[in-house]
Amino acid sequence: MRFIFLSIYLLICSAGFAQEHQITLQESKTAALDYSKAIKNGQLNIESAEAGKKGAAANYLPSVSITGVGVYAFKDLVGPPLLPQGIDNFYFAGASATQALYAGGKIVTANKLATMQIEVSRIRARQSQDSVLLQTEQKYWKLVDLQEQHKTLLANETFLDQVLKQQKDMLASGLIARNDLLKVNVQRSRLLLNKSKLENGQKVARLDFCLYVGIPFDSLLMAKDTFNMVAADTLHRAPGGHRIQESAPDLDLSGNNDYRLLQKSLEAEKLQTRLTKADYLPSVSVGVNAGKAGVIDRGVGSKFMPLAFGMVSIPVSDLWGSGKQKMKQRQISENIAANNFIDGENKLKVGIMMSWYDLTDAQKQIAFANVSIEQATENLKVTRDNYSSGLAGITELMDAQAAYQQALSDGVTAYTNYQNKLSSYRYITGRMK
Repeated sequence: MRFIFLSIYLLICSAGFAQEHQITLQESKTAALDYSKAIKNGQLNIESAEAGKKGAAANYLPSVSITGVGVYAFKDLVGPPLLPQGIDNFYFAGASATQALYAGGKIVTANKLATMQIEVSRIRARQSQDSVLLQTEQKYWKLVDLQEQHKTLLANETFLDQVLKQQKDMLASGLIARNDLLKVNVQRSRLLLNKSKLENGQKVARLDFCLYVGIPFDSLLMAKDTFNMVAADTLHRAPGGHRIQESAPDLDLSGNNDYRLLQKSLEAEKLQTRLTKADYLPSVSVGVNAGKAGVIDRGVGSKFMPLAFGMVSIPVSDLWGSGKQKMKQRQISENIAANNFIDGENKLKVGIMMSWYDLTDAQKQIAFANVSIEQATENLKVTRDNYSSGLAGITELMDAQAAYQQALSDGVTAYTNYQNKLSSYRYITGRMK
């Protein structure tokens, strides 16, 4: 008989929610991933980075250009006595191809940066995906929380209705004073007000959830998961099936997207330094050029003349002038990036540690909540028996009912908090799927 009230609670739940439309956590995630604009933008950023990589690779190929110039004047540009016949037009057509043989490593470095940009875009796309999964889980467990709180209020409403009926019968028989009936009515009115507020909150939470995962708004939508009152040592396995097996926080950052971005940021600074240095190194290029110039209808002009050329450029003054100072600035930027990397790494480890202990505290909170529910359930049963036997007054019974309702509500809150802490820990350790 100790869990008689929980039995009433579950009976009401099965009858009250039979017609609701249910959605699972996995269905919610799938819908959110398909709908998210942030994920779509992440894919577009990857495509943009890949286009940049192809553009950088094109620098390995020769640079080809074609030039054409035509001039026509209403009077002779050149006339007698220089030329027997005046010239009133002029044209030039040429083509050139240039191939860089060495550019101080600039082309190679630019291609490495372009490749890194693709990797960074993919990491950020993964971050967007993980963020969507995290927020979807949080919104889903919010729905579950409100559903479970609603079940608690319904169970207690049924209990108070039974007591109120009993009180009315006793008042009609002259066994109690009207004041006892008023105490039950006051408690019931307070519960109905909380029930109304909670149902309004459910409507808002459903709308927020539907808009986020990209499904049509459904006023009857319900999350499929429920919170079962189980022993605390069976936790670290969420209703969604996720499990945290380690007995200490996992400080390995290899799978952490924020850490990988820190690494890429440091690598990018080093490549930027190499790119700047390339501006002050010699460059070598070769090419071919051909052109023809002449006058239309005058028999004046040159033949098509191809030629080859080579060019070496050495920026001598930059070695001790502004170039030297720019290289010094680049080195400083590298040092700053190295410091930021170490600082960011430390903060990530601290964040994981905090998230881990938040999770273990949430687990303990459920254990305490379960004990409180058992005690409040037993206390309500004993107090009601004593009230029926005339050994306790209505005030004691209402206090026991309020304590029982609060214990159930705290239990639901504890489970919701645990699910959110579990999601946050999986997010910060790179385990969102």
